[in-house]
Amino acid sequence: MVSRHGATALRYSTPADRLPETGGYHVVFAGPDYDLETLGSWARKNVRRGLRSCTVGQIPFSRYIEEGWALRVDTLARQQRRVPETKDDWHRKNSAAIGLEGFEVWAAEVDHRLAATLLTFQMDGWGYMLYQQCHRDYLREHANNALSFEVTQTLIRRPNIRGIFYGMRSLDAPASVDEFKLRMGYEAKPVRQRVVFHPRLAPLVNRFTHRVAKSLVAVNPASRFLAKAEGMLRLGLASHSASAAEIQVLQISPSQVSPGQVSPSQVSPSQLRRTRQSEPVSRE
Repeated sequence: MVSRHGATALRYSTPADRLPETGGYHVVFAGPDYDLETLGSWARKNVRRGLRSCTVGQIPFSRYIEEGWALRVDTLARQQRRVPETKDDWHRKNSAAIGLEGFEVWAAEVDHRLAATLLTFQMDGWGYMLYQQCHRDYLREHANNALSFEVTQTLIRRPNIRGIFYGMRSLDAPASVDEFKLRMGYEAKPVRQRVVFHPRLAPLVNRFTHRVAKSLVAVNPASRFLAKAEGMLRLGLASHSASAAEIQVLQISPSQVSPGQVSPSQVSPSQLRRTRQSEPVSRE
């Protein structure tokens, strides 16, 4: 895929029983229902305050495109994230979703002004929280809490929805982003994150380039590009270690397999884990 489409790298997730541990997770909710009792005391208090201050519901894409850009810019600035995105990029990206099945835009409004927005998508029984923004002027009104609660409750109660995906562990967002989601009743489901680089770039993925990337992030922590590059290199190294370890385990010699035992190609993930306990794995 990366060769055919000219991508620099491909990041994807695999089941948690694959090796090695990379600290990755998906933020999901898959409970039978979602209400205030699902939340802890902190979230319940803030949701109630938000619902008293805000009106939550769907809005048309046209309004989201015209008024949502200001929230996008303010949110990124508040999180100290630099994104090479212009207003024209915002218009073009979101206009492409108009009329496509599964996309919806939700908003929390205060005095008929957009306080927070959330773009969602539905497919194959899952709801996906794609982009959420909240203007700093409405943080005290807890607009994000009210919006997240109402959208989650509405989606999970639809008969065709069995779970909601609220994103994966970010490479550049502050930890507070996922802390908010977890406090809102979601859970971090462990997964293995893998990265495949373009064949021409793969030789550059090594400990030295990763150390350089980490140093550049320390000098310029607000750069989203550098933060993501460091994360991709880190996961790329871990993925390389995983592939090498799996090959080593699967290439068990015949003398190591007694008659009647399973063949090397049938070794279970749990057996792979036990075999690799003594092998060092890069966790940079």
